[in-house]
Amino acid sequence: MTPRAAAMEQALQNTRLIDAISKIVTLLTNQSLIMSLPQTLRDLVCPAPHKRERRKEARPGELLDAALSLFVEKGYAATKVEEVAQRAGVSKGTLFLYFSSKEELYKAVVRQNISGKFSEFNTALDEFEGPTGELLRIFVHAWWNRIAASQGAGIIKLMVSEGAQFPELADFYRVEVVEPGSQLIRRVLDRGTQRGEFRLLDSHYGFYAVLAPIMFVALWKNAPHLSGTDGLSMDVSTYLDMQIDILLSGLSLSSSAQRPS
Repeated sequence: MTPRAAAMEQALQNTRLIDAISKIVTLLTNQSLIMSLPQTLRDLVCPAPHKRERRKEARPGELLDAALSLFVEKGYAATKVEEVAQRAGVSKGTLFLYFSSKEELYKAVVRQNISGKFSEFNTALDEFEGPTGELLRIFVHAWWNRIAASQGAGIIKLMVSEGAQFPELADFYRVEVVEPGSQLIRRVLDRGTQRGEFRLLDSHYGFYAVLAPIMFVALWKNAPHLSGTDGLSMDVSTYLDMQIDILLSGLSLSSSAQRPS
């Protein structure tokens, strides 16, 4: 091949290379083109990020999920921050960028899984216009479904078993969870009394009457060594409805309280 022909061949190859690069850039910057590719090609052109390359914004949530799992599995005292970071797939230093200590990590776990939901519950109470008996039933089931039936229920068990060892965390839990939760239930009971739907009662102790079946089933379900197969097979919704029926029968101004059809 003459030098001139070789130069022309090299120029042609360069042109093809530039064209190929241009097409790849177009694919990488055009979402519609990426989505039109077969999955195997899409993964090749735009691969999923490695676990350690995920968005920085997602890390606090991943750390909280990892901390919750470990707190429930091992207990608060036995859980080390290094283990939380490892399970979340980040370094210990990264964990401390978001949470200054294990105590602050625990507090964030409580807020995400329990106390952070009280604002939503209070808003629902403010906006509800139906009978208070129906509202009470909704709240009891919502508490079970959103908190007690989730992994967050392990935090309740954790405070029962380890709260005495960590009084500052127990105080935090009381302020963030117990007191707002009791105030919420008392608001529901006071609403029924004010609307003439419930008889006069001490809402302070009425709170315990509402809380008792929820606490029982949460502990029963989380203690299979005590409850055995009966506890595992219990239909929680049926049990809670029965308890609410009994409670409303006692609260009602009439001789009995019927469940809404």
